[in-house]
Amino acid sequence: MAFVVTENCIKCKFTDCVDVCPVDCFHEGPNFLVIDPDECIDCTLCEPECPANAIFAEDELPDGQEVFISLNAELAKLWPTITEVKSPMPEADDWNGKSDKIKLLER
Repeated sequence: MAFVVTENCIKCKFTDCVDVCPVDCFHEGPNFLVIDPDECIDCTLCEPECPANAIFAEDELPDGQEVFISLNAELAKLWPTITEVKSPMPEADDWNGKSDKIKLLER
């Protein structure tokens, strides 16, 4: 079981989670982060570090977020690994907690 980055990360992209990951399993896209399920060791360190509460264990995903299991796996193969903390997106605080952001996901 891997951890999964879900919808609330879109247009926020806080990177606090990246700093604590011991295996560098995070990948960065234009406005979203994903976790490579093949690299994730289920250490649980990233989940409490996410200011947007967007990271969940695969078997504890909120209803409606299941699509992010396959999105994380797919996009992790395409996007570069991120290993250092960066500033969040400029309007991250405004987008944090908004719903229906999947249509805003940039690939």
